[in-house]
Amino acid sequence: MNWTLEVVVVPVSDVDRAKAFYADRLGFNVDHDTVISEDVRVVQLTPPGSGCSVVIGKGAVPEMPPGSLKGLQLVVADIHKARAQLVERGVEVSEVRVMGENPRPVDDPLDNVGFVFFADPDGNAWAVQQISSRV
Repeated sequence: MNWTLEVVVVPVSDVDRAKAFYADRLGFNVDHDTVISEDVRVVQLTPPGSGCSVVIGKGAVPEMPPGSLKGLQLVVADIHKARAQLVERGVEVSEVRVMGENPRPVDDPLDNVGFVFFADPDGNAWAVQQISSRV
């Protein structure tokens, strides 16, 4: 039996601001923006190519302090291209960092160990890791 992680709730203080950040700055696809009532709204967004989405909203999502989610991680094939895209879209992102030594021989020395870091407007922290091939 497969167990797939398909949704992660990201706690935010302003749904419209967060939706604009994830859709316009990060390029996530807006799967739906459902307003159930004045107090209940759910927005689901999916990174391009991902099988896992993020959900932001109010009322119908678990209560967590905005900005309290740390360690979310995206994976890309080219960390330099990903960083350039984030910078081009106005995201404050770290320089490329090498985190440790590569555990196996690869063509690109950044594979598995190349990262950049950024946060959303509420302070939820994200990492982006380069993995260009899977063994």
